[in-house]
Amino acid sequence: MADFSPPNLVGFADIRTQAIDDWQEYRQAGRQFLDLAETAFRNKNAIFTTTILYNLIAMAIEKLVMSRLMALGRLPYNHTMHDLVAALEEWRPAVVQGMAASLRALDSYQEICDPYTSTSRTPTPAEIESMLGLARQLEQRLETDAA
Repeated sequence: MADFSPPNLVGFADIRTQAIDDWQEYRQAGRQFLDLAETAFRNKNAIFTTTILYNLIAMAIEKLVMSRLMALGRLPYNHTMHDLVAALEEWRPAVVQGMAASLRALDSYQEICDPYTSTSRTPTPAEIESMLGLARQLEQRLETDAA
């Protein structure tokens, strides 16, 4: 009698990935957003409110994370901090170990996906300083991971 075992199916883990073009440009943009936020904060530039600084930091984090994921050939489901952290936890868990909750908490400052229930709160200068430290720590871990 012949062996009728089912064929092996290909799963997501079997898919070979390749880097997505231009990932270096995302890394450069992330660094520029973060440098601008740090300089504006340090110089106490009144034009850069804490809300603007928050948005610059969030953009920096998004670009830095996206650059690393693009280099891996992996993308998050969306671009909220929760989604970016989830993607890193799946593909590079050591990068966000011990800082995932702090990164996710950044979403609480602006919840704008639903225009009917959007909320925002203004961060304090102390919170901005903490966000800058978190972003720099993440940048360092992403760089170390890429090496």
